[in-house]
Amino acid sequence: MSSKEKESIQLLQGTLDLIVLRTLSTMGPQHAYQIATRLQQISDSLLNLNQGTLYPALVRLEQYGWIKGTWGKTENNREAKFYAITKGGQKALSEETERWRKMAGLVERLLLEES
Repeated sequence: MSSKEKESIQLLQGTLDLIVLRTLSTMGPQHAYQIATRLQQISDSLLNLNQGTLYPALVRLEQYGWIKGTWGKTENNREAKFYAITKGGQKALSEETERWRKMAGLVERLLLEES
C-alpha cells in the first residue's frame, strides 16, 4: 500500500451526500465521473471515490428528490447521466451544512478539552 493510499480519507457516514450536493450546487449539472474527479482534485487526491461508493449515494439523493438525473452526451460523445441539484436539494444542503458545522464545532471543542 502506497503512502498516498494510507493517507486516503475515509468519509464519515452521511458526509458524502453533503459533499455531492455542494459540488452540484457550485458546479452545476455533472455526471458521476466529473463529480468523482472534482472531489479528488479538491481533496488533493486524499478522497478517492469508487463506483461502489458514489453511485449508491447518487441513487439515494435522487430517491430523496434532492438531485435529478438526466441522460445526455459527455464531451467524448458518450451517454451519461448528468445530475443537477433540485430546490429540495438546495434546502437540504443548507440544513445539512448547518448540522455539519455544529457537529464539527462540537468535536473540535471536545478535542481541545481533552488536551
